[in-house]
Amino acid sequence: MQAKFIFVTGGVMSGLGKGVTTSSTARLLQLAGYRVSCVKIDPYVNYDAGTMNPVAHGEVFVTDDGGECDMDIGNYERFIDATMTKDHNITTGRIFMDVIKAEREGKYLGQCVQIIPHVTDAIKDNLKKTAERERLDIMVVECGGTVGDIESLPFLEAFRQMALELGRQNTLFIHVTLAPVLDVVGEQKTKPTQHSVQELRRIGIQPDLLAVRCKTPLTPETRRKISLFASVDQSGVISCHDAPSIYKVPEMLESQGMLRTIAAGLALKRSRPRWGDWKKIADSFSTYKNGKVRIAVVGKYVTLPDSYVSVYHALSHAGASIGKKVEIDWIDSEKFENGTSISTLKGYDGILAPGGFGKRGSEGIISAANYARENNIPYLGICFGFQLALVAFARHACGLHGANSTELDPHTKHPVVDFMPEQRNVHDMGGTMRLGGHDISVEEGTLAHRLYGSTSIRRRHRHRYEFNQNYLQAMEKGGRIKLSAHSDKGRRMEILEVPGHRFYLAVQYHAEFSSRPGKPEQAFDGFVRAAAAAAASQGN
Repeated sequence: MQAKFIFVTGGVMSGLGKGVTTSSTARLLQLAGYRVSCVKIDPYVNYDAGTMNPVAHGEVFVTDDGGECDMDIGNYERFIDATMTKDHNITTGRIFMDVIKAEREGKYLGQCVQIIPHVTDAIKDNLKKTAERERLDIMVVECGGTVGDIESLPFLEAFRQMALELGRQNTLFIHVTLAPVLDVVGEQKTKPTQHSVQELRRIGIQPDLLAVRCKTPLTPETRRKISLFASVDQSGVISCHDAPSIYKVPEMLESQGMLRTIAAGLALKRSRPRWGDWKKIADSFSTYKNGKVRIAVVGKYVTLPDSYVSVYHALSHAGASIGKKVEIDWIDSEKFENGTSISTLKGYDGILAPGGFGKRGSEGIISAANYARENNIPYLGICFGFQLALVAFARHACGLHGANSTELDPHTKHPVVDFMPEQRNVHDMGGTMRLGGHDISVEEGTLAHRLYGSTSIRRRHRHRYEFNQNYLQAMEKGGRIKLSAHSDKGRRMEILEVPGHRFYLAVQYHAEFSSRPGKPEQAFDGFVRAAAAAAASQGN
């Protein structure tokens, strides 16, 4: 059976919430019983997100099959509780590389290779093959950027061609726009939406639905005006006003009949979602009954919280599951290298050190990891936070003065964290780290085993450095620390914990990528529960 396609485009400006609209649309269709998935198109020429600066671009989300993807892939996974692959993130660089490779192999039989039809055909083939391979009923495709950008034109042209080739009952267009309110006027303005739709029409695409971002619900007059000037039926003008949580957005869209409108456009038989536990889960992110818990995230890229967006969601998942609002302070680790006292962390219920690379700010994270251990403050380290917790313990508990990671000090006397052997001959930066899901063996009788309830788990990785097991005996001497899990038949240590501590756990993998609303990842769940218990013991 031919899959149907929903294309989500954006206009006016970036940051309007195309990713949430895409995820929510897919969730509604899934709740109606359809086999659905999402694809994110990024028009940049990078092959993938792996070499991009997280402060400029946001988090690099890692798929189980080792893809380094746009952070919207994480949104898709969290909303539809599905495991995405690297094929769910298409870039201009990837498409061009496929086309050039085919040209070099002579597959175009001497043709002059052009944007149309060769690049657009490659785009269409990628989408169709993924939908066919996964036997999807519906694929929701989000195009990054803003209509009018030069970079996205080949992708929009491919969408236009697919609508022509597959027929209107197999394709549907959702356009995300903005209805701002100017303070001096006080009314919702429709002109940005009108111009955005006009730009889309010039490309040859008439939207079927408009998802209009606004501060408050669209007024009837605004809806009528947008419908008239955009040639979209009023039932297809959807108010995407502010919600208490992104997980409430599917309900907001459905309350306006969005699923019925999509079903009519795509000739779908089922047009009502079966909510199950979704509403209850969504409510848990806005109705906190048990107070709050304060977490300090001490990292390198905190100037843009999107750098750690999956960490934020994993913490909120864990908090919502126990009725606690997690209040996060994003603290630049460099502050603790430039005069700010580490004792400012005393007022927090928990300290989390997320992933990162490079020397800048690393000593601040080492100080935070040691402060949490010495002051019995719940600590969770992720990847870089795992490695620097090892360095902190080696220096301050094992007497290994000058211990470090060779990433930060290649000449350290005690390289407790070292370059992975297979990385020594790697020269390319993109796609060459230890990436994706790996099976991990957890030792019985440990904190990790109590958290996961299993001796075997699978989690995703993104790193080049690892614990140097030549220091294993010195680190575990006297039971002061425990390396409680390993992978690759014992070659790599994956979890460290401190026995007798309120909660001290650090993991080499990126636990945040496995967290879901209603199903918080176990390390985050244990951490937030411990932080909540610490807050309660202090009367907070």
